[in-house]
This record gives sequence, structure tokens and C-alpha cells, in this order.
Amino acid sequence: MRYQSALAGSSKAFSHLCQETAVRSATRARLPMLALIVVGLLPLAVPLPAHASEGKYLLLELDGYKVKWGERRLGMGAVVSYAFARETLRFDNTHNCGDMAPIAALFGNNLSMETLKRETAQAFRVWERAADLSFHEVSDIRDADIVLGAQGRPNGRAFANVSYAPDPEEGLRAIDQALVCLNPSHKWKVGFDGDEKVYDIRYTLIHEIGHAIGLDHPGPAGEVMGFRYTEAFADLQPGDLRGVRQLYGPATRFATQSAEMPAETWHAINPSDGSQITTTERALESAPEPVRALWSPERGR
Repeated sequence: MRYQSALAGSSKAFSHLCQETAVRSATRARLPMLALIVVGLLPLAVPLPAHASEGKYLLLELDGYKVKWGERRLGMGAVVSYAFARETLRFDNTHNCGDMAPIAALFGNNLSMETLKRETAQAFRVWERAADLSFHEVSDIRDADIVLGAQGRPNGRAFANVSYAPDPEEGLRAIDQALVCLNPSHKWKVGFDGDEKVYDIRYTLIHEIGHAIGLDHPGPAGEVMGFRYTEAFADLQPGDLRGVRQLYGPATRFATQSAEMPAETWHAINPSDGSQITTTERALESAPEPVRALWSPERGR
């Protein structure tokens, strides 16, 4: 049985106009008391601040417990599986993503299954490069730690639901399951184009996966885990890196495996003469942020 606690993700997270609030409640059935963090895309007045001691990142806390995959020790790596919803699913005792539609509901607007699989894999790879994490796709959702699909009841932009396994001992809690669901009634795009009303699918997934592995919103902006959508940067920022490495340690165990993956080709327009220039994602990793910001990935073509 999955014991559920919930975190709303990028519907709160991604709006250059919105801010956030948090509501905590408790529920009892035959389950332990579980706290819910509930947020939505609402024009609320005051954002939830990060704890000052944690700088520009904030670890997700459910019922007062920090949560992570793998060993219940900070700095220890984890291997996590994921799968796409291929049929309508119902998850009980969830606050978000309880009704999940097949991932195919997102098709259209330049999105195909091939594109979604590629963008999702690259979103997971961003976190793999940052910390001691390894993600792999499985075909059966019963074997998946993270399930990705479309919202069965469209609302906001995207949400994540995180559940942890009960444990009699104090300390960290091990994540038992995470759900990520995107709104099929909204348009999605591949890559940045300056139109922040239409969200880039990969950037959105990077953010939601951040929730699914134990990170919360540190504030409105400045990090991928900030709750406002932005196209100012496409990769993890210093706070994101510090947060995920506190949970899982630096990338070591899987660094070689990731380095052996084929590099993705990126294309951009040279602003000086309008010509097209090409590089690889790996080459951009060591480039300064102003250089990286000029590039948009050639994806889905």
C-alpha cells in the first residue's frame, strides 16, 4: 500500500505572475497522520520563504520529515525507476495527480511519444549529472517509483505528488512513490522561444522531478526549483545543485555512465550575422551562463 502525502508542483511553481501559499492539514483513516502541502496557481499575496539556514534551496518536508529516495541518510545516492501512464489510472489517498490520464493526452503541439520520451529522459539526466542519482525507464507502472502522465482533471499547469513509507524510527523518510501530472488542456512547447505563456516541456519536467526527488520551492525565482516559470536559464542553478547534493551527494557512481550517453546537438542563431551555429549539450556545460543562455536545444525535429 502506498502511504500518501502530497506536494503541488509547477502549477504553483511556474507563473511569472503568481506567488504561493501553503496550507497544511492532517488526515486519519487507518493510516498514520500525514501532512499535506497544498498549493495552486493562485494570485496570492505572500510567497512562502525558504528557511534562511538553507540558502537558495529548500528540502521538501512532509509531516516534519525530510524525504529522499534510497537510504535514509543524507548524501547517499539512489537508483530510481520511472514509467509513463499508458491508461487511465486512479491513485487513492493522493491530493494531486489522483486521477491520471494516459500520457498520450499530451500529444499534439509538436509533442509525440518519441519527443516526450526524449525530453523526459533528458530532464532526468539533468539531475543525474548533478548528484549521485540514476534513473531508468520501466514499461510496467507497477515497477515504477515515479509515474508520469496527464492530469485526469485538468487544473493549473503541472503537479507532483510525493508519498513516503512509514517508519517507526525518527529521521529521514524514504520516498515510496512520486507522481507527476501535466495539464493536457494547455499548450506545451519544446525549447525556449521567449514566450513564457507557453511552457517548455523539459524545463517543466526538470522542476517537477525536483519535487519528486525531495526538493521544495526556495522562493519565486533564481533557481529551477523557484515557483515562477522563467526562460532566463535552462539548467540547474547553484541552489538547485546544493539541495540535490545534500540529499544524494555529488555525482560519482553514475558519472561515467552519463558521460557515455550520446551528446544532444543544440542549435542557435548567431546574433551577429544570423547564421546557424551548432554545438553539443556537453560542450555547453562548461560554458559561462551568458553563453548558455543564447542557445536553445534543437529538439523534436
